[in-house]
Amino acid sequence: MTDGHPPAGTEQERRDGAPAHLAPPAPLTARATAWLGWVLFISIIMLSAGLITIAQGLVALLDDDFYGASTTGLAVDVSYPAWGIALIGLGLALVAGAYGVLTGYRWGRTIGVLAAGLNALVNLGFVAAYPYWTVLVVAFDVIAIYALVVHGPEAKALRAGRAPR
Repeated sequence: MTDGHPPAGTEQERRDGAPAHLAPPAPLTARATAWLGWVLFISIIMLSAGLITIAQGLVALLDDDFYGASTTGLAVDVSYPAWGIALIGLGLALVAGAYGVLTGYRWGRTIGVLAAGLNALVNLGFVAAYPYWTVLVVAFDVIAIYALVVHGPEAKALRAGRAPR
């Protein structure tokens, strides 16, 4: 008993006779880690970025005079309604990606990374019209991309116990 191992024949012994302390660890895909909270936080950030982008798109679509810059001052010379449609589409993609991440699916991470990257690029083209809003959205996108690429697999723990789809 001085070696720290339980005596042979106890209930902690595995069926194959090996001590329980030598049992292999549970697979990482089914275990929640501390990074799961970070991934859930990022899904909320993605949801926020998507809703901000949808609001920005609706303003561009419905009120051309809201923005201080003319469309010729933007990186790409297109009308504000065209920007609005693009921003609404990207916002919806971010919201869908956030849902996928919250439910632990890989497609959510994939959509999230692609939509966040594209959203950051589109918003950089929109920076002359509304710089503060654009900086906020691009910052959300960069944080989301980092978290989904580095810690995204942690979201699989959200689906533990469910049948694969």
